[in-house]
Amino acid sequence: MVINTDNLVSITEANQNFSRVARMVDENGAAVILKNNVPRYVLMEFSQVEDEQQAKDEDILEISKRLIAKNKQAYEVLAK
Repeated sequence: MVINTDNLVSITEANQNFSRVARMVDENGAAVILKNNVPRYVLMEFSQVEDEQQAKDEDILEISKRLIAKNKQAYEVLAK
């Protein structure tokens, strides 16, 4: 994940001014919340999370298809 340094916010600031962090997400797509100066949490729009999950499911499907094609002969033998 590429992190835009403009989207970094301390956990204290996020706690004290959540509406500002929410605006940051609306404008930039995500905010990274730091705890002890280390990226710890990502805040993003829910629809973006759904899109990310869909992409992961598609990746798994493509990998499955590739493995089936690669091992087709073995699967045919096992199916007998």
